Amino acid sequence: MTSFWTRMAKFGTGAATALALVLGTTPATAARADPCKTNSKSAACKATKTPAAKTSTAKSTSAKNSSKSSAQATKASTAKNTKAAASNSKVKVVLRSKKSAAEEADRQAASRATAEKTARATSARSRNALAVSAAAAATETDTPAILSAGTTRAEAAAVRSSIAYVQDLESSTVLFAKNDRMVRPIASISKLMTALVVIDANQPLDEVLEITEDDVDRVRHSPSRLTVGTRLTRADMLHLALMSSENRAAHSLGRYYPGGLPAFARAMNNKAQSLGMYDSHFVEPTGLSSQNVSSPRDLVRMMRAAGQRPLIHRYSTDTEYEVAVRSGRTETFRNTNALVRSADWDIKVSKTGFINEAGECLVMLTRINGRDLAIVLLNSQGKYSRIGDAVRVRRLVQNEVAMM
Repeated sequence: MTSFWTRMAKFGTGAATALALVLGTTPATAARADPCKTNSKSAACKATKTPAAKTSTAKSTSAKNSSKSSAQATKASTAKNTKAAASNSKVKVVLRSKKSAAEEADRQAASRATAEKTARATSARSRNALAVSAAAAATETDTPAILSAGTTRAEAAAVRSSIAYVQDLESSTVLFAKNDRMVRPIASISKLMTALVVIDANQPLDEVLEITEDDVDRVRHSPSRLTVGTRLTRADMLHLALMSSENRAAHSLGRYYPGGLPAFARAMNNKAQSLGMYDSHFVEPTGLSSQNVSSPRDLVRMMRAAGQRPLIHRYSTDTEYEVAVRSGRTETFRNTNALVRSADWDIKVSKTGFINEAGECLVMLTRINGRDLAIVLLNSQGKYSRIGDAVRVRRLVQNEVAMM
């Protein structure tokens, strides 16, 4: 096929030139611009295609290398970030560990501080307790005996009961006082109040009462010879309660009271209030409860009232008494206060008592050297110490009277 410029050459050089100027190119330029259009098999065409291919290949290779480099860079960056994250994680773990260790140290320090504070408080309480004990011991040792100058301090201190009180009933003069303001459990001394309530209630003394399971002591397991099923009159129950401190007898007296034991306890407290016994409180009729409490001065008021009831005088000072119990058997009961069997003593009212919280207790109305005296001995240690203290107190009083 004849090219365009070959045909134009037939019209002359001028026409071809003019047309080239119009088109903005010349035949040579056109040829140089696209030699493949002139001859696709020419060396120029091949030369033109080869660099382009190489360039394309180079560009492709460069792109691949760039992509590879980018992937490697991304991988490296990811690895670096992962390593950095791991490093940060380790740092955080270390920081958390340090923080936990610090918190644990703070907790241990706080715990030690609390323990030290508790120890100091406990030590302070212990010191206070020791101080109170020392003060109490000093109070009990420093016997404020109201006696004549003839009574020595050693004689007064020989009284082993922690509470001792002696008062002249006629003049109300206090002859001996040791911790007489204290309020303490009084154990079976409570039975004097039980007797006052029963007698003042005017319940029939010949009414038969029966010992039941309700009268058995399930707390202290105190012994009794009044077995369940024993039937005795109210008078007999009262007799045994006062003389032998029979707990089941006293309990049955309260149980047979109108309204039962709760009403009986209220009656005991009402009677105490009517007698001016404002330091006293009762919860049951036997004295087995440590909540039955009183003071020496209150007990003197109670004994004054008891001494005005002939039945209490008779029953509380009787030396022994025989009653018929179950199965036709008879039992002989004796007075718990051995002094009533002594000819040296003239006792009007007597009552003993003991529980661990109260210690050995003894109260009496007695006549010494022509004077009616009330003697209160509470919290004495040792089975016979209250009897020994009664003898000591009488000797002190006799010495005081002899020197008047």
